[in-house]
Amino acid sequence: MSIDEAARTAAAAHLDRLAKPRGSLGRLEDVVVWAAGVQGRCPPSPFAAPRVVVVAGDHDVARLAGTSAYPPEVTAQMVAAMVAGTAAVCILAERAGAAVRVVDAGVAADYSGSEVPAEVAADRVRAGAGAIDRTDALTADELDRALALGRRLVTEERAAGGDLLVPGDLGIGNTTPAATLVAALTEEDVIAVTGRGTGIDDATWMRKVTAVRDALWRVRDDHDDPLALVRRVGGPDIAVLVGMLQAAAEQGLPVILDGVVVTAAALVAEELAPGSSDWWVAGHRSAEPAHTAALDRLGLSPLLELSLRLGEGTGALMALPVLQAALALAADMATFDSAGVSDRDPG
Repeated sequence: MSIDEAARTAAAAHLDRLAKPRGSLGRLEDVVVWAAGVQGRCPPSPFAAPRVVVVAGDHDVARLAGTSAYPPEVTAQMVAAMVAGTAAVCILAERAGAAVRVVDAGVAADYSGSEVPAEVAADRVRAGAGAIDRTDALTADELDRALALGRRLVTEERAAGGDLLVPGDLGIGNTTPAATLVAALTEEDVIAVTGRGTGIDDATWMRKVTAVRDALWRVRDDHDDPLALVRRVGGPDIAVLVGMLQAAAEQGLPVILDGVVVTAAALVAEELAPGSSDWWVAGHRSAEPAHTAALDRLGLSPLLELSLRLGEGTGALMALPVLQAALALAADMATFDSAGVSDRDPG
């Protein structure tokens, strides 16, 4: 689906009529124009029903190559915390007026002894992605199932009334495939895109660099095939996110992008369907270097710079009130004519 260019043009003109010096709202004016285009009206309105969908999945590269500070059991524990409403994403979503849904696409552990409902893992693609430094993350069938799940999630969230999507990620080892995908698609150096993830020490970081390097060598002939990259060095969670981001653009559902894992998936989605990024705004820039490389390739400038690296959709949710404030100003602020104020720019 194409964004509404006429609404974007009208929004830019509307902003210039507001009782303020032209351009004085800075980046807020950019997001107003973006929102007008994706909503198809001017002025755009604050979003009424933001929906957070956190996609969880573990990666065997963390366990076998030793690239994470935490064991995979933590992911299942965090899924339980999200279900209970006590995770960081839940706290921020409540304040931002957003609903939260968590989906298990590839968690390695089970939920025995927890209160996680069965539907959370009902569509699990596999229990942990293959260790990408030595084997493929997914089979062809698993990739297809994950992409279909992502598309279905968007359809369900829209049917439930969602008018803004915040995709989130959760999983041990997921920044390793994210860095690998970004390196493959941007041709950035391995060292330049490999970050500290969960706060790893130097020795663990060096193992992570080696794992990313080895994964890139395995797929050295696939850099022009985004789906092959997701299947071989991505994972079920990343594939679901790719499907979600593709479907959101196809169905006209705007998106706030979060951190490096979500943005790596966005990079793949844009490669598969150029123009999808018109439907996205970048919530923040994380501390992971691959995130900056991916944002630069997408041509997106983040709203916030907070050095976050939690994932879950937390950075996007921190940006959501900023976006909503910009839209409230555009909708409710007086114009020069209505306020009886001269619109002559004193320079």
